[in-house]
Amino acid sequence: MTQRLVLASNNAGKLKEFGEMLAPIGFEIHPQGEFNVPEAEEPHLTFVENALAKARHAARITGLPALADDSGVCANALGGAPGVISARYAGEPKSDARNNEKLVADLTSHDDKSAYYYCVLVFVRHADDPRPVIAEGRWDGEIIAAPRGQGGFGYDPYFWLPAQGKTVAELSADEKNRLSHRGQALRALVEKLR
Repeated sequence: MTQRLVLASNNAGKLKEFGEMLAPIGFEIHPQGEFNVPEAEEPHLTFVENALAKARHAARITGLPALADDSGVCANALGGAPGVISARYAGEPKSDARNNEKLVADLTSHDDKSAYYYCVLVFVRHADDPRPVIAEGRWDGEIIAAPRGQGGFGYDPYFWLPAQGKTVAELSADEKNRLSHRGQALRALVEKLR
């Protein structure tokens, strides 16, 4: 028997990735747009609070269990910035090009270019679930000054992986899903939901 689950996102890539991992344990995943759920506010300073707010919002409107993620890139020399504002680091409207330009510029005066991608996934059984299931993933690398690779999105062309000798944008989709912060968090979540 499958259980319907609403994803607090309309991102087709996330829907596919999460759907493939959650189907074997009995979940049928649907994007929140299918239920006319508007995007939730994300006013918090932490990834976990924002993901929890998004999951509760989707569950409240649909009456279904919900899954939300919040993720971003954190540069160590910048105290974890851009962090929760990664998608809007250079302001509105959202722009990957301007965000990358700002991050590279902000790191210019720092020797430490280390950074990490961070992802939190939150699953709630219902809107007022007192025991949300929380999983996280972290992927370490460095920010480089010039982009490399055509794949991925966001900060991927600037996120260098020393162990692979590539940027995230140079990885295949399978490699990225296997190594990424989101992939790590999703595998941890699946283990907890089993």
